Amino acid sequence: MESVHSFEIERDALNRKLGNGFPAGSLVLIEGGSGSGKSITCQRICFGLLANNVSVSYISTQLTTRGFIAQMQSLDYPVGHDLLNGKLLFLPVLPLLNETKPKSDFIQRLMAAKMIFEKDVVIIDTISLLISQSTDDKKVLDLVNFFKKMGSLEKTIILALDSGMLDYEVASIFGAPSDIYLMIKTKVEKGDIRRYIVVNKFAGSEARVTQTIGFLIEYWCPTLQADFQRLRILYYDMKNEAYYKG
Repeated sequence: MESVHSFEIERDALNRKLGNGFPAGSLVLIEGGSGSGKSITCQRICFGLLANNVSVSYISTQLTTRGFIAQMQSLDYPVGHDLLNGKLLFLPVLPLLNETKPKSDFIQRLMAAKMIFEKDVVIIDTISLLISQSTDDKKVLDLVNFFKKMGSLEKTIILALDSGMLDYEVASIFGAPSDIYLMIKTKVEKGDIRRYIVVNKFAGSEARVTQTIGFLIEYWCPTLQADFQRLRILYYDMKNEAYYKG
């Protein structure tokens, strides 16, 4: 049986709902609109991977290193030790996005950054913003082919994609070849935002996969002191489980 990268942690069942982990070498697409919960999902998966001794490169188009550490700490996902020992490589792209020089070489620069792909898993949050200045179809297709090549070397690539940022034709270049395709949707019920993960595709799983996983992001306080207020994510089933083969 091929190796699987587990992101199991005791406090929630997300890993178990998603087939007990992602098969090594998978191309994983997490798509959703702005504010849907793509980043917090990537952060949860990242922490779980690290907790299971899987090395991670995390590319963020939204957070600085300090902001990332603070965000993870607010979720009670401490990553400082992993950053120090090299198991986690965090790369903020904000400085590059703010550069005045042309940004059309982002795709080439990404593929040339060998140190990123030395880790077991690469998370890009979000790929849409990273390539929004480089949306030539051929360049994007070259990038996807590069990711698939990395997959043949047992490197797992996880991409967060903002569905409203790219043209449909460009976004579909990522969707079709993905091995695992998760879509995050939101709806408003009685004034509250309800989020849920829809599993559109999950190739290679030998365990049951929950087709629709609801999740809530809420503030809670483990003590009576407001200074200790934290975010937490609660997951729950919305539909029956099924086997995914491919």
